[in-house]
Amino acid sequence: MKDDDEIKLDESDDGGESEDDEITGATEKKNYISEAGYKELQAEYQKLFHEERPKLVETISWAASNGDRSENGDYIYGKRRLREIDRRLKFLGRRMAIAVIVKGANQPKDRVLFGARVTVEDENGKELYYQIVGEDETDISARKISWVSPIAKSLMGGKVGEVVTVQRPHGTAELTILKIEYPHLE
Repeated sequence: MKDDDEIKLDESDDGGESEDDEITGATEKKNYISEAGYKELQAEYQKLFHEERPKLVETISWAASNGDRSENGDYIYGKRRLREIDRRLKFLGRRMAIAVIVKGANQPKDRVLFGARVTVEDENGKELYYQIVGEDETDISARKISWVSPIAKSLMGGKVGEVVTVQRPHGTAELTILKIEYPHLE
């Protein structure tokens, strides 16, 4: 995991394997994420691994000791939930293994890059804002959009005053960049 990478997502990340990938076994693209987002992934992993999973294993052991497992709801549900937890732990582990933490403070303030909170004006004069975040941090209700989304891709690299074209399901739209901020991402 690198924490000082300046992100030029559309120029430098080819998604290919590197020597580091061979060592870690990671062959997926990089997972760009804020420091706060990475901490959330870690917290979820720790909670599942150190709290929920051990309690569930204890319940399954108790249920198995009660005899007939074929009609034992605690055992059947417990095994199903354990598989779900293990799948989630594996997913979180992979996402953290390929994580690249990007700090907003490291970004040039005059261009739209990862971590930027961008205020735009649409064709109807309506002002909107979006914050460009990692795929694991997306929250539409908070207007946090993934850096791989069509809107973010259109905005990336833009400067105040520029007009960008966004591909939407119902056609294209033009957005004028009004303001670029890099709020503290924690």
